[in-house]
Amino acid sequence: MAKHQIYTMSVARVYPCYVTKAEKKGRTKTEVDEIIRWLTGYSQEEFEAQLKNQPDIETFFAEAPQLNPSRALIEGVVCGVRVEYIEEPTMREIRYLDKLIDELANGKTMEKILRT
Repeated sequence: MAKHQIYTMSVARVYPCYVTKAEKKGRTKTEVDEIIRWLTGYSQEEFEAQLKNQPDIETFFAEAPQLNPSRALIEGVVCGVRVEYIEEPTMREIRYLDKLIDELANGKTMEKILRT
């Protein structure tokens, strides 16, 4: 079975889409970065290095320093699928990020987005 094409997309290609989505709703790139750091454990410097190196999404998540254990609290529908029911680990991580960015764009507070 072939991998979904999202796995081979560069993080540097997807990231501007997240930022644009947030900014269109009055949110900031800084908030997008905070969400990504919270989810993956990358520092800002490490994240910027990842953008520069342009790994694919699969590698980006595989190399994440510390996936946040609270990400398991993320629930809801993204692309017509409930994230908590996605079995494939990498796809679940991708959809967790998608869901967090959706929540940001929909006006949720950062405290609620980051499950604090």
